Amino acid sequence: MKYFTGFVLPVPADRRQAYLEHARTASTVFREHGVLFAVECWGDEVPPGELTDFYRAVDARSGEAIVFGWMSWASEQACARGMAAAMADPRLAAESNPMPFDGKRMIYGGFVPIVNTP
Repeated sequence: MKYFTGFVLPVPADRRQAYLEHARTASTVFREHGVLFAVECWGDEVPPGELTDFYRAVDARSGEAIVFGWMSWASEQACARGMAAAMADPRLAAESNPMPFDGKRMIYGGFVPIVNTP
């Protein structure tokens, strides 16, 4: 059964190009380690909520945009193997591909699909 990982993070709006370069490298690495497809989206219409919203979920600050992304894996086991390999890949090391955002405020998780409409 397919498995998905997803994330939301705040990125300084003036670092959009740096984020894009970081994301392209990461996407290549994850594909090589088993991701079937990956999508990353720059917030366009992300309204503030009354009780909660994307901004509060990641403690976004003034001048930061919301990025929302997900990856599809063949299975939970493929995800576990692929994530471990990707995290060990030197192309994702902070020295060679620094994160242009505060990784401490990123939220992420793994998900089992319950509805899958083509």
